[in-house]
Amino acid sequence: MTDKTSNQMWGGRFAAGPDAIMEAINASIGFDQRMAAQDIAGSRAHAAMLAATGVITDSDADAIREGLLTVLSEIESGNFQFSTALEDIHMNVEARLKEIIGEPAGRLHTGRSRNDQVATDFKLWVRDQFDAAEKGLLALIGALVDQAEAGADWVMPGFTHLQTAQPVTWGHHMMAYVEMFGRDLSRVRDARKRMNESPLGSAALAGTSFPINREMTAEALGFDRPTANSLDAVSDRDFALEFLSTASICAMHLSRFAEELVIWSSAQFRFVTLSDRFSTGSSIMPQKKNPDAAELIRAKVGRIFGANTALMMVMKGLPLAYSKDMQEDKEQVFDAADNWMLALAAMEGMVKDMTGNRDSLAAAAGSGFSTATDLADWMVRVLKVPFRDAHHVTGALVAMAEGRGVDLPDLTLEDMKSVHEGITEDIFSVLGVENSVNSRMSYGGTAPAQVRAQVARWKEILG
Repeated sequence: MTDKTSNQMWGGRFAAGPDAIMEAINASIGFDQRMAAQDIAGSRAHAAMLAATGVITDSDADAIREGLLTVLSEIESGNFQFSTALEDIHMNVEARLKEIIGEPAGRLHTGRSRNDQVATDFKLWVRDQFDAAEKGLLALIGALVDQAEAGADWVMPGFTHLQTAQPVTWGHHMMAYVEMFGRDLSRVRDARKRMNESPLGSAALAGTSFPINREMTAEALGFDRPTANSLDAVSDRDFALEFLSTASICAMHLSRFAEELVIWSSAQFRFVTLSDRFSTGSSIMPQKKNPDAAELIRAKVGRIFGANTALMMVMKGLPLAYSKDMQEDKEQVFDAADNWMLALAAMEGMVKDMTGNRDSLAAAAGSGFSTATDLADWMVRVLKVPFRDAHHVTGALVAMAEGRGVDLPDLTLEDMKSVHEGITEDIFSVLGVENSVNSRMSYGGTAPAQVRAQVARWKEILG
């Protein structure tokens, strides 16, 4: 397209076209062409509404509809020539529509502005990404539930400060991430519901004098209702910020799990074996199997957090209504969405393919005095010793075992009685890791029976 064509799209206000620098900084077609399908869907709904309300004729609406379908076909087939001189997806589509159908194309923009058009397109695009995130989260949660069910009674160490704390079950650990990603899922659904209002028909900022029917276009585009304030509608980017916020929290959860997979798959832990599909080798060290997918997921969080911060900075000082600053709202959202969806898919793949190494998990579960708390609890429950006193006795026994290079179950009854004479043979019934995890029957606890109950609950949720 020529500068002359661009000037015609703008109208008669400008006598000369922008120079190359202005064109470069002003154009958004390089990235907002991703919203082509949403832009054309919005235009088709708008044209149908204009005809239904008598603003344009049925014949013009028919021509616009068919012309837009032709434009969409050209874009989808890769035969559409995008022009930076026409700035954005909206003007590129409208210019091509005019080439195809002529004069009726000029009536399409009646009763709307690029301000409400871009807000509508962007909302539709973000809504699609929320739907994709929901599917990704459901798949990941399902994979974690399967892992939890398979290893509901596998023992492993539970950590605090990355130090051995108490024995837990593999299933319990997997279900912890199910709960995290379950909250992410609820945030996705909640944010999608809140954003599902149509800006179309708000026009530049004040609405329009044409007798349009905003309820009709809202329904046609799958929105629950039209927005209630035209100023807010064209200047709102809360939906994009909430998308990035939701993505950021979920990415943080993905990163935490990725970090554990990196640690667990190391030669020092050997808790899990990741499949070859999600690992790489070394160019120089033939023994290496690197958890690159997990490491890259761990890194993606930086890009997603950065996008959230960037859009906050764009929006924080803008007066109502629309400012050109808001053109900077899309690139970071597009990038964050791409990386969030990729991270979700990669994590689901790793979880589905990974193998928990039950023997290594069990061996580690019994190390590091992991049943010390069970010993203290036994003293409180059986000997009626105050917990603080029991804690002190247990600490002394741990120090004794540590000094001898053994674990608590390896101490003799005489050793234990030397610290507290009330201890009996029954103490050994709680020192085994299997006994420890089976005893944790409080709701939400690590006992296999509790894990299986949570697995059943989530299977019902997932349907």
